[in-house]
Amino acid sequence: MPRRSIWKGSFVDSFLLRMKKKRDLLLNRKIGSRRSSILPEFVNCSVRIYNGKTVVRSLKDQQF
Repeated sequence: MPRRSIWKGSFVDSFLLRMKKKRDLLLNRKIGSRRSSILPEFVNCSVRIYNGKTVVRSLKDQQF
């Protein structure tokens, strides 16, 4: 799988930037943007991400 170039930096959809402050609204939302990076602000937040075939529940539990 090709990775994003380092010089471009990470991409975050504007929808996720708006939801950063409203974490409770993000819990039961499907995220269709597969190109977006997961922000560190979403630690301990469970979301449903569409992977191109099915919707997968994802939990980011710690920062790397």
